Amino acid sequence: MMQFGERLRMTIFGTSHGPEVGIEVDGLPAGTPVDLPGIQRQLDRRRPVGRRLATKRQEEDRLVVEHGVVDGRSDGTRFRAHVANEDVRREPYDRTQNVPRPGHADFPARVRYGPDADLSGGGIFSGRMTVGLVIAGVLAEGLLRARGVQVAAFTRSIGPVDAAVPDDLDIAALRTLSARNEVESPDAAAAARMEAAILEARRDGDSLGGVVEVRAVGLPVGLGEPFFDSVESVVAHALFSIPAVKAVEFGAGFAAARMRGSEHNDPFVLEGDQVRTSSNHAGGILGGLTTGMPVVARVAIKPTASIARPQRSVDLGTRAGTTLSVTGRHDPCIVPRAVGVVEHVTAFALADLGLRGGFLP
Repeated sequence: MMQFGERLRMTIFGTSHGPEVGIEVDGLPAGTPVDLPGIQRQLDRRRPVGRRLATKRQEEDRLVVEHGVVDGRSDGTRFRAHVANEDVRREPYDRTQNVPRPGHADFPARVRYGPDADLSGGGIFSGRMTVGLVIAGVLAEGLLRARGVQVAAFTRSIGPVDAAVPDDLDIAALRTLSARNEVESPDAAAAARMEAAILEARRDGDSLGGVVEVRAVGLPVGLGEPFFDSVESVVAHALFSIPAVKAVEFGAGFAAARMRGSEHNDPFVLEGDQVRTSSNHAGGILGGLTTGMPVVARVAIKPTASIARPQRSVDLGTRAGTTLSVTGRHDPCIVPRAVGVVEHVTAFALADLGLRGGFLP
């Protein structure tokens, strides 16, 4: 079952080319405000429409809430919502039914589920399934915002182009800064180079990956659990559920392996009556618990697997080698549309931890 969470639980349903994709959320406290226009805005943010760097699949993604909301508030029962799949084209996938596409889940999925598995558009493995993650994340953001917690993500890099981002970036202004360019990066000059790199990859029949960074501020000290339900464990579990995410790091991350303890340790200081740290190499987490500093995580997103260049594969029917060129409508880089997904998945994981720890009602 495609489910995540303990106190706040989400279950995604549907397939890329089925009638719909959607989400069920259990555990949303009764009376919680549900910002339906806000959910629609975030679904629109994820859509490719109006993006010159995205797929030409044109889905309206009109939110349909089936139950769980009365007069703009949760009624305490299961929340269920979906969007319809309307711009569906199965033909490009029918031609590759017996030939697994490199970089896709086709081969292990056919072994696991059999030859009748519906993998059109990626099936249950498609990025289309992230529609439900966004819906659930907006609900979670409402819970966090009521306690002064803000979560925001942005593009840190695409291909070889890195953004210059200050450690003290104002998270309240982050979305406004990021929204000025299609890749949602606060470094406008780097964003222009990122966009040019994506267009170049598309012209070459190729694709690019990148890194999305997410920050959460306003969390209390002590949220989380040691070991198996540490903040890193729960948030990373959720982030790795996003299709195409191949690595997750917190704070200094992999760079910590090249540092000395004297460099990596974050000295404690007093700011007024608050205990803070003068640096944040730990990413706001020590011993699996939040420190009160911003929680900082980054995810590495692989290059889009669907590319126009010829690639080697095998025909599972004839058991012979073959060459495959993927057709259809695909993003040359999914990083720009993944920013909001990373943001909302992180919010959901933190809200679940908040409900478990009593930080949220």
